[in-house]
Amino acid sequence: MSTTESIPANLTRIIADAIEKAGGWMGFDTFMALALYAPGWGYYANGSTKFGQMPQGLVGEAGVEGAGSDFVTAPEISPLFGQALSRQVAQVLEATGTDELWEFGAGTGALALQLLDALGDRVRSYTIVDLSDSLKARQRERLAGHAGKVQWASALPAQMRGVVVGNEVLDAMPVQLLARVAGVWYERGVALAQGQLVWADKPSNLRPPVEIEGEHDYLTEIHPQGEAFVRTLADHLQAGAAFLLDYGFPESEYYHVQRSGGTVMCHRAHRADADPLSDVGLKDITAHVNFTGVAVAAQDAGLDVLGYTNQAHFLMNCGLVEAMQSQPLQARVAAQKLLMEHEMGELFKVVALGRGVDVPLLGFARGDRTHRL
Repeated sequence: MSTTESIPANLTRIIADAIEKAGGWMGFDTFMALALYAPGWGYYANGSTKFGQMPQGLVGEAGVEGAGSDFVTAPEISPLFGQALSRQVAQVLEATGTDELWEFGAGTGALALQLLDALGDRVRSYTIVDLSDSLKARQRERLAGHAGKVQWASALPAQMRGVVVGNEVLDAMPVQLLARVAGVWYERGVALAQGQLVWADKPSNLRPPVEIEGEHDYLTEIHPQGEAFVRTLADHLQAGAAFLLDYGFPESEYYHVQRSGGTVMCHRAHRADADPLSDVGLKDITAHVNFTGVAVAAQDAGLDVLGYTNQAHFLMNCGLVEAMQSQPLQARVAAQKLLMEHEMGELFKVVALGRGVDVPLLGFARGDRTHRL
């Protein structure tokens, strides 16, 4: 297993070699892919603890010390998240006559366990697609009680029928950085200076999908890999729906004239910073999702956009508030974080994409924002 002390040095060496082979400059998307997924050393490929309620050393209300995690996702905050989502999943499974679930980037397996427990016999097969061997091991342990239904895959079959779930998957897909400096557009990448990773720009014909007004310096991202992922889903999904939950904005907000610093962020020990070139391999690197780009890619590939709203509306439509009433106080407080505007309720969005789904979806019954994409 990789040791914390050796991860940055070894991963930086791998990245430096790749930069030299590429002629001295590497696009940020390539850097991000290596920083997160380089075998053995990338953030999601090494054995460090990533998910959990608390960082190392902090003690929670139950007297349990943090295990050194970097961030917490909705399924770890409250099991009611998966239980609410299961109601939406059940509706689509029934409407399409299917019994298969697919989850991309299953993390600790918390969401898979919640969905499998809630859905019972309505699910015959649950397939996880995950690039991290260390996380797969945690998933196998956590899902041992459902071993007869769960399998892991590294590629999609020619045809898929059922429901696809991706919670905080799109934000971890590598993005390209575009920088307007003194009125000129560049692609921002990574180079070497005295053995250190540094930013480096080169002129580019790439542009954001909308015109950015003004002449002020402006940094942003485009998401070709995330949009390619959606097109791949469209190629394989014969009947069913994909539910993608993540933090982000529609295009008009994503490329707002005042959002001039971009959205790339790093997460370590429940703290955020904006320097992905430091401590590589020891922290997550993410970018917010342009949900308009996701929806357009889906439609261009033949999928229907079945709904788009914020996480709060989606979970309330799926019965989360009613489920909270029977819970003890501590569990209700935890679940409220999923709904509150200043926590996850507004920043996180849900988009549903599908084929052959002819019923109005439960999760978008109130508060649907598809018209704002």
